[in-house]
Amino acid sequence: QEKLVESGGGSVQAGGSLRLSCAVTGYFYVSYCMAWFRQAPGKGREGVAVIQSAGGTRYSDSVKGRFTISQDAAKNTLYLEMNNLKPEDTAMYYCAAVQGWPSLPLDPGVYPHWGQGTQVTVSS
Repeated sequence: QEKLVESGGGSVQAGGSLRLSCAVTGYFYVSYCMAWFRQAPGKGREGVAVIQSAGGTRYSDSVKGRFTISQDAAKNTLYLEMNNLKPEDTAMYYCAAVQGWPSLPLDPGVYPHWGQGTQVTVSS
C-alpha cells in the first residue's frame, strides 16, 4: 500500500522560504506524476506544481518563478522549494501521486493517492 507523508510546513514572514518534503513508502510506480496541491480555508484545492517520473515539470501561474518542484528517486521523496513567500500562499499543502499519466495534470481529480497535508502560514 502506497503511503505519502508530507513534512516541512511552518510559519514564516512574507519574503521567507520553506522546503516541503513528501516521503513515499510502499510500492511505487516506474512511470508516474507527483504533484503539490494547496487548500486555503473556504477555498477549493489548487494545483501548485507537478513533476513526471521522466522529469518534466509544470507550475501554476501563481507560483511560477518562486516555487521549485523536484524529486529524489533514490530516497523516494518529492520536494517543494518555496521562496519569496506571500501571505496568499498560506494554506494546507498536500502531495499527491498518480500512475503513468501522459501529461502534467494540476487537476486534483486525476490523483488517487494523497498525503495528510502540512500547514504553511505566511504572515505579512
